[in-house]
Amino acid sequence: MKNKFRSSCPIASTLDIIGDKWSLLIIRDMLLGHKKTFKEISESDEAIAPSILSSRLKLLECFDLISKRKLPDNLKENIYLLTEKGIGLTPMITEIILWGDKNVRPFNTSMFSIADKGFSADKSKVIDTIEKGYRELVNSTIG
Repeated sequence: MKNKFRSSCPIASTLDIIGDKWSLLIIRDMLLGHKKTFKEISESDEAIAPSILSSRLKLLECFDLISKRKLPDNLKENIYLLTEKGIGLTPMITEIILWGDKNVRPFNTSMFSIADKGFSADKSKVIDTIEKGYRELVNSTIG
């Protein structure tokens, strides 16, 4: 994929990679839901179309946010894992979740409780727990 950016602004350049409707949701599902396969990611509540999912996975891989590989014991199926760059989005995703819970809930009363999902007032502990849990998943998956 060609690295084409709208401007030299760091915000705009970042949004060119992860600012679409789907990329952060894919990363969310991988990071928080520990989804690794195309099928698992495609089964998310938001119902991403397979062609869009394929395109976004290629984009995220192109920018080294995820890696695609095969498991040694299953050479047919691809798995997708976040790279350290991808895991590095944890603080931003956490902030978006907290901001949404505080500011969007009045408009979407069906939102799930973030407290039930392990989010607390201590953001640094939440971030550390998420990152540690994901790294453990990667280590147990690929050794």
